[in-house]
Amino acid sequence: MLDEELLLTELSFKAIKSSGAGGQHVNKTASKVELTFNVETSTVLNEEQKELLLKNLQTRLSNQNVLILQCSESRSQHKNKALVIERFLEIIKQGLIVPKKRKKTAVPKAVKQKRLHNKKQLSEKKANRKPPEI
Repeated sequence: MLDEELLLTELSFKAIKSSGAGGQHVNKTASKVELTFNVETSTVLNEEQKELLLKNLQTRLSNQNVLILQCSESRSQHKNKALVIERFLEIIKQGLIVPKKRKKTAVPKAVKQKRLHNKKQLSEKKANRKPPEI
């Protein structure tokens, strides 16, 4: 399993002025929090975990394999930081899940026979629609 405390030390945070409605408060406080995490330079993750994250989080990573998350849900910078950390940990946990291998299954004999039987019935029905040959 992975050590969340060590992982959190590798994160870098940046406070930005939040956009949108909020009056005077939003114009003078940097309440939006941006989290960045470089997957390749991480020392907490082993090579296998890094490859898994790069594959599973391919659409969420930048060209430099950096995960960038932003949160501006709250007016408080501390709440936004806590929310973005929570979101980050959930994304990492989901990204480290190894998908199960699919086991090939054989088609049962009865299913094949039923398909052929139905096929034969349908062809006979269509053949009966034709006018008789004289």
